[in-house]
Amino acid sequence: MEKNNILKNYSGLLWLLAGITVGSIVGLIFGKSVESIKPLGDVFLNLLFTAVIPLVFFAVSSAIANIDRTKKLGRLLTIMVLVFLSTILISAVLTLVATWIFPIHQQLGNTPLPTEPEKIQSFGEQMTQLLTVGEFFEIGSRKNMLALIIFSVLVGFSTLYSGKEGDGFKNFLVSGNEVMKKLIILIMKLGPIGLGAYFAYQVGVFGPQLFGTYAKALGLYYGVGAFYFIVFFTLYAFVAGGFKAIKVFWKNNIVPSLTSIGTCSSIATIPANLDGSRKMGVPDYITNVTIPLGSTLHKDGSSISSIVKIAVVFAIFGKDLVHVDTIILALGITILVSIVEGGIPNGGYIGELLMISAYQLPPEALPPAMIIGTLVDPMATLLNATGDNVAAMLIARFTEGKNWMESKDLSS
Repeated sequence: MEKNNILKNYSGLLWLLAGITVGSIVGLIFGKSVESIKPLGDVFLNLLFTAVIPLVFFAVSSAIANIDRTKKLGRLLTIMVLVFLSTILISAVLTLVATWIFPIHQQLGNTPLPTEPEKIQSFGEQMTQLLTVGEFFEIGSRKNMLALIIFSVLVGFSTLYSGKEGDGFKNFLVSGNEVMKKLIILIMKLGPIGLGAYFAYQVGVFGPQLFGTYAKALGLYYGVGAFYFIVFFTLYAFVAGGFKAIKVFWKNNIVPSLTSIGTCSSIATIPANLDGSRKMGVPDYITNVTIPLGSTLHKDGSSISSIVKIAVVFAIFGKDLVHVDTIILALGITILVSIVEGGIPNGGYIGELLMISAYQLPPEALPPAMIIGTLVDPMATLLNATGDNVAAMLIARFTEGKNWMESKDLSS
């Protein structure tokens, strides 16, 4: 009986692992010819992207609309920003130390990468694009996630302060949130096929690129990333709730991790993160605000990537990443790229242009940085996406107190 319960509880995960394993084997065997099955993954991802827009709206709006006014929402948001900034800076400093211990000395090949000329926008134009859209229908695009989140927050506050007159709309938001969660469960039934196809595509097409001119830089990134993922996420969980929190975090972080690697999208991982964070015992009002906001504003993987890109470009042009002013500028660029640029389409590209401009580097510095960004994407997405779960646990710890896990049933 107990064995049947275990199989029932973990059947979804086992099917997901089976699909990913088969996909990886197919990619290794057939190589680039697996591109023909990529549409299977695209169908799954498109369904996920389509459903995640209303899910984020209902989750954020209903969470804020249902917050008891005795709870200090300002305290929640303040703690969330501090946690996000702290983990981003910790990951950046860790990577800086790694570049000093394992320096990239050799001249890396400057492989040409075709790029389309893009208009470099002013800071004001970038902020306008980041925070707002010009037409209501544009808020339904995953490319405008931060604008959608801000709109959802405003709707939630408006409902909260509407009093009894807003009760009907509040019930609509709560009901919509439940319906969208069920829709995500249905879509995830296709997960083994969709993620399996994507793993096959990634292994078959991009696998060989991981061994070549950029091997040392990639080794540095994946080494630091894996160390941060295992050691620091465990440390964060311990700070959040001791050894019990460590066990609960890793038990419920498996599906989000597999989803993030398979889709290479923090946004596509939001449904898995919402479910995982709730199973970790994080209160709904924290989960429903932190996870959607974190998908856009909290990117530890991008922080590590930013420092590695700077180190690679400095190695190419014979510069040292050791001077105080250079390090401070690198940390400033990293924070901007990890938080602000995360909500802008092609934000990584804009961040690379910012790096070149800040350090007054020639245009030839752009292709290596873009190549590194492309090849580290799976690990970066893993850290960006699943870092939101452990961040939510930390926020719960500092918002609800040290005994925040005691009232939760975490046996499921």
